[in-house]
Amino acid sequence: MQATSFTYDSETRSGSVLLDDGTPVDFDAPAFDAGGLRLLRPGQRVRIETEGAGASLRITLVTLQTF
Repeated sequence: MQATSFTYDSETRSGSVLLDDGTPVDFDAPAFDAGGLRLLRPGQRVRIETEGAGASLRITLVTLQTF
C-alpha cells in the first residue's frame, strides 16, 4: 500500500502517514526500523505494510516508495 509521510519525530522514530483517501495512520519505532530508513520527511511517498482493518489498522513497515 502507498501513503504520504505526514509527521516524523527522529527522537522516537515514530510518526504518521496519510493514506490516499486522507486518513491519518500512526506508526511506531518498530515499523520505522523494519523499513531500514534513517530519516523521513513530510510529503515523501512511502510504501507501508499493515495489519488489521478499520480502527485496529496498524502499520508494520514504512519504507520509501520506489518505481
